[in-house]
Amino acid sequence: MKELNQKLALVQTKLKAKKSSYNSFGKYYFRKSEDILEAIKPFLMEQGITVTINEEIISTEPVPILQSTATVSDGENAIHATALVGVDLNQKGMQTAQQFGAASTYGKKYALGNLLLIDDTEDADSGKKPSNAIDKIKQAAKPIITPAQLAKAKDYIVAGGDMKAIESKYKLTAGDKKELNDVKGKDIKKA
Repeated sequence: MKELNQKLALVQTKLKAKKSSYNSFGKYYFRKSEDILEAIKPFLMEQGITVTINEEIISTEPVPILQSTATVSDGENAIHATALVGVDLNQKGMQTAQQFGAASTYGKKYALGNLLLIDDTEDADSGKKPSNAIDKIKQAAKPIITPAQLAKAKDYIVAGGDMKAIESKYKLTAGDKKELNDVKGKDIKKA
């Protein structure tokens, strides 16, 4: 495994994946998964490694979530990196196959980026927009809080717990948040 780690580290430090596509609306260049795959090809034979990408649907409610896994292997050992992407089934102008294809492409790009330490901080698509998209995916993947869990959450708030901790674990409706804030307000008035 140590040898594979060294080979991956070498690729991570030497790999240069160009940004070959241009977004005329946002006026920025960006890199696609194809750019990363093309850039890694010279290292495959040189280092005796392979890179593969596998995808699977890990959730369907409330939206389909694709997990893309990029793997580097030397034939004996493997190192994996993953990325999660939600499929926007309400995207106008696209058929379902195109919606899944767009999500797949995005997931592959970020799984490869995670594996190969490709930093997209200068990309326009690495600022608030993906962060918001990732937040939406994380929020969609959270379970909806049940009445029993809401009751426990109220007890937690009364005991001095933090609302953010509950929001990080459960999907809350506006009504749920109001109930929790009302309990917090009552607790403050008692003190």
